[in-house]
Amino acid sequence: MLRFLPLKLGRLYRCLKLLLVVGLFVILLMNTHNLFASFQKNELTDRRFINLNKCPACFGTSWCRKFMNGQVSFETWGRLRFLDVFNVKNVYFAQYGEPREGTRRVVLKRLGSNQELADIDQKICKRATGRPRCDLIQAMYKTEFARLNGDVRLLTPEVVEGWSDLVHCPSQRLLDRVVRRYAETKDSGSFLLKNLKDTERMQLLMTLAFNPEPLVLQSFPSDEGWPFAKYLGACGRMVAVNYVGEELWSFYNAPWEKRVDLARQLMDIAEQLTNNDFEFALYLLDVSFDNFAVGPRDGKVIVVDAENVLVADKRLIKQNKPESYDVWYESRFEECDKEACLSFSKESLCSRVTVDHNYYAVCQNLLSRYATWRGTTGGLLHDPPAHIAKDGQLEALLDECTNPKKRYGRFQAAKELREYLTQLAAASSSATAR
Repeated sequence: MLRFLPLKLGRLYRCLKLLLVVGLFVILLMNTHNLFASFQKNELTDRRFINLNKCPACFGTSWCRKFMNGQVSFETWGRLRFLDVFNVKNVYFAQYGEPREGTRRVVLKRLGSNQELADIDQKICKRATGRPRCDLIQAMYKTEFARLNGDVRLLTPEVVEGWSDLVHCPSQRLLDRVVRRYAETKDSGSFLLKNLKDTERMQLLMTLAFNPEPLVLQSFPSDEGWPFAKYLGACGRMVAVNYVGEELWSFYNAPWEKRVDLARQLMDIAEQLTNNDFEFALYLLDVSFDNFAVGPRDGKVIVVDAENVLVADKRLIKQNKPESYDVWYESRFEECDKEACLSFSKESLCSRVTVDHNYYAVCQNLLSRYATWRGTTGGLLHDPPAHIAKDGQLEALLDECTNPKKRYGRFQAAKELREYLTQLAAASSSATAR
């Protein structure tokens, strides 16, 4: 009887597949009229669709003129609303056009699922009125988002500490940087909170609390060499960022030489975010193949999901000298049966000067044999050429970077791994040039 089990499962899988196809066909037939209407209408000019009607309980208005003028439009599949059920993260691809520059691809984000957005509305209403539903615009003026009125000079740590990962342990220097680089105001460039309009202050604070990704992209912009996607603007609850390229996962089975180059760049990103001249440590708390993308022309790796980035001010840590501040912090390896698992202590990230978290996150979740994603194991550097596998150095460095056997072993392994990957990438380039 057991030998018939695979056959039955195979038939069941084919039947389910057929039912899915038939179901989609039926949905298409039932929505034929809506289908044609979807292709003809640009919903990004609809104030309600982009939730512009909910401002100042929104993320900004700097791109509203472009949205309202029809300069931003969904790409083909993004126009079909019945497919939104599969788009849980509310991330869309769109075309943005300028008369002199032509069109280019952009990414639009609502910064949360429909449920998460509904929850923030309920929280605002409950805090203001005690009821789950209310006039959202009026309610915003009765929440903590409106507490910082025009008389408040600075955005200070005690007000926003713990609101999100970005400000889990904020310094005044970080908050001044966030306000000074806030892109949803015409008068950006000043760290004085009082220079923002009431609505702009509320939008900034709402973004900081709900999903600070836009503020990470603005505060650490790609134009200055930070490895993040470029922030473009917002209208209502729709944020626009530059399209980088295909997600890192698309390169999982790329040629070995390409994967080595991508791995080298990932380790370089881990180093840059950990140690830089600004003395801000940016720790990636959510590291997976979906959160990175690769440029189609330059092959550059970029972080495309920056919601869960904790920023620690090393300068402040050295100044305040909390307990064990100068003791190197080693992230603890833990085996996990889920995808993209990480073990970390936010308190330790906030109170230590020397931390190996980013090396650990990249090695465990992306590069090493411990990396699991979409049912696969082995990481980006799986199946190396025979001579490299035989040598054993790469595997040893990846293992020590992920699950170190020596005290402070990950720090040294990460350094040597970067050097080794650089050598492999250089050797591949030389071989290609011949």
